[in-house]
Amino acid sequence: MDEVLADRMLEVVRAVPAGTVVTYGDIAARAGSPSARLAGWVLSNLADESVPWHRVVRADGRMAAHLAVEQRTLLAAEGVLSVDGRVDLRRFRHRPGRDDGLSG
Repeated sequence: MDEVLADRMLEVVRAVPAGTVVTYGDIAARAGSPSARLAGWVLSNLADESVPWHRVVRADGRMAAHLAVEQRTLLAAEGVLSVDGRVDLRRFRHRPGRDDGLSG
């Protein structure tokens, strides 16, 4: 595992503001990796509780099944709503560069 790439992925997740979400593919692309699965792997092995893992969803807006209850609760507390287990990415997807200085 490339530790530098993993660290870049975690920095991307840390930069996602409350009230928004990104996809695993967004993380990979912004960190310079072609692999959304690698982003998922990095987050699944997360030991740093300061990383807002709950702001990451699948490409179709679904949450990780084994974490869905906790993830839905955390997102709802930030104002991110889900319907039938999916977040509306058109409404809640974080688009870096508009107001946070990130490129992407």
